[in-house]
Order: sequence, then C-alpha cells, then structure tokens
Amino acid sequence: MQRAAGLGRRKFLTGAAAGLGGTALAAAGGPAVGANRNPATGAAAPSIGPVTVTPADQQYPDVVRAMNARYVARPGSVHFVDAPEQIPAIVERAVRERKRLTVRSGGHCLEDFVYNSTVQTVLDVSHMNAVYYDSTHRAVAVESGATLLDLYETLYQAWGTSIPGGICYSVGVGGHVSGGGWGMLARRDGLVVDHLYAVEVVVVDTAGTARTVLATRDKGDPNRELWWAHTGGGGGNFGVVTRYLFRSPDARGNDPRTLLPKPPAEVLLSAVSWPWSRITKNDFARLAQNYASWHVAHSAAHSPQRFLSSFLLLNHQANGQIGLVTQVDASAPRAQQMLKDYLTYMSTGVTTQQSALTLQMGDIGPMPQFAAPRRLPWLQATRFVGTTNPLLNDPTLRAEYKSAYMRAAFPRPHLDAMYKHLTRTDVASPNLNIQLTPFGGAVRKVGPYDTAAVHRAAAFKMLWSAQWNDPADDAKYVAWARESYREVYAGTGGVPVPDNVTDGCYVNYPDADLSDPRHNRSGVPWHTLYYKDAYPRLQRVKKKYDPRNVFRHRQSVELPG
Repeated sequence: MQRAAGLGRRKFLTGAAAGLGGTALAAAGGPAVGANRNPATGAAAPSIGPVTVTPADQQYPDVVRAMNARYVARPGSVHFVDAPEQIPAIVERAVRERKRLTVRSGGHCLEDFVYNSTVQTVLDVSHMNAVYYDSTHRAVAVESGATLLDLYETLYQAWGTSIPGGICYSVGVGGHVSGGGWGMLARRDGLVVDHLYAVEVVVVDTAGTARTVLATRDKGDPNRELWWAHTGGGGGNFGVVTRYLFRSPDARGNDPRTLLPKPPAEVLLSAVSWPWSRITKNDFARLAQNYASWHVAHSAAHSPQRFLSSFLLLNHQANGQIGLVTQVDASAPRAQQMLKDYLTYMSTGVTTQQSALTLQMGDIGPMPQFAAPRRLPWLQATRFVGTTNPLLNDPTLRAEYKSAYMRAAFPRPHLDAMYKHLTRTDVASPNLNIQLTPFGGAVRKVGPYDTAAVHRAAAFKMLWSAQWNDPADDAKYVAWARESYREVYAGTGGVPVPDNVTDGCYVNYPDADLSDPRHNRSGVPWHTLYYKDAYPRLQRVKKKYDPRNVFRHRQSVELPG
C-alpha cells in the first residue's frame, strides 16, 4: 500500500482509477486515489512538511484563528503536517517542553477549544487529506484533514459509495467523525461511526513518548476501547487522529465499491418557506409541532419514511421567512408521494401558504428554484446544499451555538419561549435562528452504548445559531442565545436534560455554558448531557491512552478522579 504525500494535495483521479473505480490500483495496493500526482509520470508529489509557522512569519495571522472569528490564539508555533509519520516528533517536543498543544482539522470550531489564550503549539492536519483504499485492512482510508465535500466526491466518483456525514462542505473529517458524524443520509444509513472500522491515533504514554496506535472494532482487538471512544467521544480528548478506516459492518470482500453504502442515484429536493409577515403565534407553534410530531411518529429504525430528511429553520422574524428544506431518496418506494404527504403534513393547521425560499437563513442560501420539488443526481444536490452559505467564507463571522436532542413533541412552554425570542424587537437579526434537524430512522439500528454516540433514541435535533460580524455586538447576541435557550428549558434547569422529552446535547456542537452553573442549573453535569452513562467508560480510555492529559480543552474528557 502506498499513501501519497505532498502538502496541500487535492483530489486527482489517475486514468486507471477513473476507468475502473479504483479497483485495479487498490487490489495491488497502488497509489492513493485523491492524491496529488504528476499526470505524466504518475509519481507522488514529494512531501514538503512539516512546516512551522511562528509569529515572525507573514502568514501567522491567517493560521491562528478559527472560522468563528471570536476565537484567535497567539501560539508560539503552528505546525502543518502532510503525513502521519511527521506527527509524533511534534507531539513529543510539545510534551517535553510542557507546551499546551491543540489540534486543528477543518477549523469549524464552535468553541475556543483549539484557539484560546493558553495554547502554545497548534498542530494543523488540514493538509493531510488523502482518501484511498487500504488493501491491508480492506477499508477506505481517510486522513483526518480531509473535508467532507472532498471526501464525498472521491468516494462517489471513484467507487460509487459514500458515508452519511454532514452537510457543510468544508467541515474537517477529524472532529466530525470522532463526535459521531451525522447528516442528510443519517435516517437512511445511520451515523458516520456506524461504518467506522478503525481509527489510527498518535497517543502519549506516561513517559511522554508518542506512539501510533491502530484501534479497530474487532472484538479481539486489545485497542478496541480506543476505537469505541472515537465513535462519539468527541475530538481533542485522546490523541491526534491521523486517519479513519471505513468499512460497513456487513461488508464483505475486498472491492472498495462494496464496502460502504451507495447513496441515492437521484434525490428529490424541495425548499419552501412561510412569510413572517403573515405568521401568527399559532401558525408558528403548528409548524414547529408538526415537524416534531412527524419525526417522533416516523423515528423507528425501519420506518418507510427513513428515506426523507428535512430541516426546519425557525428564523428570527427579522429574517422575513421560516424555511423548510427537504430531500428524499428518489428510488424509495412512492418517493414523490412521500414528499407530497410530508409537505402537506407540515402545513396542517397553518393559515398562511407555502412559498419559495428566497432568503439566506442559517447555513442555507436562497433556493427559489426548488419551490416545486426537482429531481437531481445525488452528488449535484449534495454540492449545492453544502455550498450555498456565503457566511462560511466570511472572515468576520462571529457566532454562538447551542444544541438539544428531542425525544418527544414540544411541551407548550417550549413553543411559547421559542416564539417569544424569535419575535423580540430589542434583539433583531436575520441571522438568529433555531434549526430543527432530522434524526431517528437507521440511527436506531445501533444500540445506545455500542458506540459512544449514545443519543440513539432521539427523534430530531435542535441547533441554536446566532451569527454576526461586529465584535461590539458579541454580548448582545451571546445573551440572546443564552436567554432563549435557558427559557425553552426553564423547566429542567435551563438545559435539555435526558428524560422522556429531551435527551441532552450534541458533542459536535460544543457549548462551554453547559459546564457553568450560572447557565446550567439542572444539577446534571455537562458530561452527562453529552455522553449520559458512557462517561466513566470514556474516562477509563482517557487514563489508558492519555494518562498525562496532554490532549485537553475546557470540556475534554477528564482523567478519573
């Protein structure tokens, strides 16, 4: 097996790979599909990593910040690597010199866990991004710096497969997978980690020595618990992930075209809205409750409606619209009728009519051409939905996020609180919203503690999103997020505690307020909201593989005791 090197390499299919789905090359342990290669010779580009950037370098200001402009650090060095073997020496030096180390993959940092005032060394793996077939393990290898859209394009164009990952095109694989991984195909195919065979991690022992460990889901693997911890335990906790190896549990053979789910050949894509100018309080409540009740009713693992995935964007009234984006596997039985029935259900009891989605809202751009559903090839639809958000390329973007898992329909106080804060006039912005996002379906095929992604009983998820540009507005918009979240969950201490209605929080939408008793008055600790009863097991993994607590942040898994 060869793995191509070269800082900043991008996807490039050789002629053989393009023509044979990569099988001929893969069977021979040949070149990495997705590597940057010389088209004349086929040779891999030489590595130029690791590269170290310090405050004396011109590019330093560009490499010490997250996508969320609230988070900027002043480390003494930033190390860019383009091959896994470059990592141990950097880690060992940071340990030896007692420098606080953090790791960056895609840079979608919703909290300051990578970029903060205490970090002294940043290890950036974003150029370590090859995707290739590993013939030794009969799995598709994905280096931790790969981004989701690059991954989808390589998997699908080379082998006709995919994984049920997130929507946003530029999210890094490193953190996305370790937090469980979820997206538009989750109801059909489960979570990303349900297809994770192995993870390769650089860990540090009690002596400060870094070593690379390959942990698989095989029952007899002595490192199996390290694999389990990376199936929902979150990033920045146990070591530096160098690559993930994907193979579905029921996959057989050594043909990469058969090892992972095949996404739909085509999807039906719909985008509609309801104008705030005509929405009553009752209309708002019916829209939100219709979404909730539909997902609760159709959350079974084998529900015929598992082929439908939908987002309801409850925007602040300053936006002008509430939006609904829906995708259906076009090959599903009665797919068109399924979509029609769903859109009818969503409008039940709502006095205003659906219309085109013409405004930017959250992570979704205007989609007026989908007011009537359109049939698209899956990859075309995935590219389009994942790249419609211009905010993702705004270097001044500042943001605050919060999350919740929901098991049941909304109690009336939840609906009243959401309406109150989405119609406030003292804080008004088109970029304030509460997004309701799909869960359930095939996610429930896996037991709650078979992976570290434990919220398998949830029917849908929620994301509070406040986005703005002026640092002078930080306090105002952070307060809006905190106040609205606290009031929605006022009956359970200001957070969505695990019970019959709510089910905790999503670790990939980290929220430092969950650790603060001023904001979490429930008596339920932050780690229970993320991990429920799995937390002690994660602590045992932490003790075995990171006994010096090298890999840590404000909400990292703590050593026992």
